[in-house]
Amino acid sequence: MRLGISSWTFPWAIGVRGFPAPVRPMRLADLLEAAAALKVGVVQVADNLPLHELDSGELREALDQAVSLGLTIEVGTRGIEPTHLLRYLEIAAEFKAVLLRTLTHAAGSQPSLAQAEKWIREVLREFEIRGVTLGLENYEAHSCRDLATLVCRLESSHVGICLDTVNSLGALETPECVVQTLAPLTVNLHVKDFDIERAPHRMGYTVRGVPAGTGQLTIPWLLKQMPSGGNISAILEQWPPPGESIDATVSMEREWAERGIQYLRCCGCT
Repeated sequence: MRLGISSWTFPWAIGVRGFPAPVRPMRLADLLEAAAALKVGVVQVADNLPLHELDSGELREALDQAVSLGLTIEVGTRGIEPTHLLRYLEIAAEFKAVLLRTLTHAAGSQPSLAQAEKWIREVLREFEIRGVTLGLENYEAHSCRDLATLVCRLESSHVGICLDTVNSLGALETPECVVQTLAPLTVNLHVKDFDIERAPHRMGYTVRGVPAGTGQLTIPWLLKQMPSGGNISAILEQWPPPGESIDATVSMEREWAERGIQYLRCCGCT
């Protein structure tokens, strides 16, 4: 599998709303340089680093930088309203990206799955013509079975699942359930490790992110479940807890990324 990072590999370095910001927040050029330093070939630019806020000149500079560093770009956003998807399809074309990852819900837009199907059908032909695959990410808003049903109903090789290993815990679905249901439809994988710990008072549990390979996610098993013969990317994402300062948190996040990428390489990702 092709190994990569995302803007969600470094959420604290980019900035998390409602928390202290870094002195110099990570921007797209910095993310591309981080990918080069980690020697990965794929960068997924997601909704926490919104590409539609860049002008055409900035997009061209980013593309030139990616080409010079030998990086493949994947585009990410939130929302599935037709005008929004078409806007991001144009951005994907700018980057020569073949994957657009999104979630069904965005701020001010929470369509039902029936409405989601209608909206995606409105733009699906354009995705097929451009050769861009739409990856719908699983998360707590929908059960994995319902999301799989939506993808199957659309009956297109240009719509699939962006499988996230932790998001569906919020819908009481384990990674095993997620993989069993969604792996055959997967076009992109988000590797995000975690631990579930009992609270100190013994009443309840806490889900927390941990460096890839150190938690309860069985990553070698996960990778073996992915469709063979495709061109799927394995993107390292992270949920680092905030530290005693934003500088300490960003430093920890960077260390986790280095450890996680090294571990995924040992698991066979390239």
